[in-house]
Amino acid sequence: MSDMRHVLVLPDRDAAEEVIEAIGDHFGVADEPQLVRDALAGEDDAEDAQWLVVVEDPQSRLSAVELDEFVADWDGWREEL
Repeated sequence: MSDMRHVLVLPDRDAAEEVIEAIGDHFGVADEPQLVRDALAGEDDAEDAQWLVVVEDPQSRLSAVELDEFVADWDGWREEL
């Protein structure tokens, strides 16, 4: 098995932090996901950013479809790597 990583894209920091809190209970994720700010190209304003939640999935047990549905509740999406 290869290491797997899922990147969830959220519209703001509050949504990203809520996803981090909820994902452990919903999917049983043991390791806390990583929160990363992704400034949009050409934007200097801190408000113009997307927030990424990086979820490590070393056993490739998380379903892409279920993650898509989960993150959609916060107007987010899962980025294909």
